[in-house]
Amino acid sequence: MLPIDPAAIDPADIGEQQATLELSHEDAIEHVRDVFTDAGFGVPVEFSPAELLNEKIDADRDPYYVLGACHPDVADRALDATDNRLGALMPCNVVIWAESPGRQRVYHVSIMRIARLLGMAADDSEMQDIVATTGEMVDEAFDRL
Repeated sequence: MLPIDPAAIDPADIGEQQATLELSHEDAIEHVRDVFTDAGFGVPVEFSPAELLNEKIDADRDPYYVLGACHPDVADRALDATDNRLGALMPCNVVIWAESPGRQRVYHVSIMRIARLLGMAADDSEMQDIVATTGEMVDEAFDRL
């Protein structure tokens, strides 16, 4: 049995954001990467779980891609604020998957908010500022999608 009821978690509590793009999968990846970069994130990690699974176990997965976004200053502050534990959740992933040809879903949850919910970070002014900063950056990116 889980220690919390996942149905009781409001999507806002985990910073859940979603958008739908009427683009090809490849164009959506490029667009999301550009928008998050313009909002102040770097993308040091990216990969396609779908390609990996299709190759390794013939999973027959539809296009699915992960952009690992990171803002170095905020990441540094978050590591300090969590005694380095937040690194287990890094980077901040933005996921793009094909709902149908020419229609892509973009999905993100806030690792900063999740860290607070899990007790990995104190609910103090430093972490509140980190959550607010990353939230504003992600909001800006999703507004531009």
